[in-house]
Amino acid sequence: MEALGNDFIMVEGFTPDPGEVQAWCDRRRGIGADGVLVISGPDRSGAAARMSHWNSDGSVAESCGNGLRCVARYVFDRGWADDRAFIVETPTGRSGVEVMTDGSVRAELGLYRIGDSVTASGYRFVSASVGNPHAVTFLEESAGIDGVDLGEIGSLLQDHPAFPEGVNVEFAAPLEQGVFRVRVWERGVGETRACGTGAAAVAAVAHAQGRSGPAVEIRYPGGDLGVEIAGEAAWIRGPAVPVFAGTIPA
Repeated sequence: MEALGNDFIMVEGFTPDPGEVQAWCDRRRGIGADGVLVISGPDRSGAAARMSHWNSDGSVAESCGNGLRCVARYVFDRGWADDRAFIVETPTGRSGVEVMTDGSVRAELGLYRIGDSVTASGYRFVSASVGNPHAVTFLEESAGIDGVDLGEIGSLLQDHPAFPEGVNVEFAAPLEQGVFRVRVWERGVGETRACGTGAAAVAAVAHAQGRSGPAVEIRYPGGDLGVEIAGEAAWIRGPAVPVFAGTIPA
């Protein structure tokens, strides 16, 4: 499945080891994906399913907004949920999701936290957590994003003392009121076409700094994602699309 070009291998009830994840996600010798999502029955009553997520390098990820939306669509399409709105258990807690009539998915990413400012590679980043760590910086002009060596900066920030567990990196620039263009480098993956938690981090920091209201549109290379800041929680809405199905040989 893919959500704004952020693509995932979906597996039911099987826990892969890091080597299997790396082999499956290899875009030349495997299936090819940004990560692997495992869907299983919930641990507690009241949820339709439980999800776990691995990055393409085999590392475990705490949270994945686009992955959560893909899981919601997968669960709904297979009739595991009785309604369009239901609960999915994630490594960071229970998240509400809703599959809309147009096929898009609205998902709750839970509480966000905004941390300190960090200067690195000549840019001032603001740290933010949406269940996983982010470093957000704003440029004044959208065209400036094209010239950023995101791969180099993203890699360098993984060794920064402010982010002992690594970090996802977002460069954002305003296009109009409440609309931001964003490029993202994801820890354990590299630059991706979209990131759900990254969109929430950008929106949360923009709102806290007075750059936008609580409703924000994030424009990624892979497409547009809506974000709602509701109190201390963030919701995202966008497409989640099945691409193909098959069997992985044992």
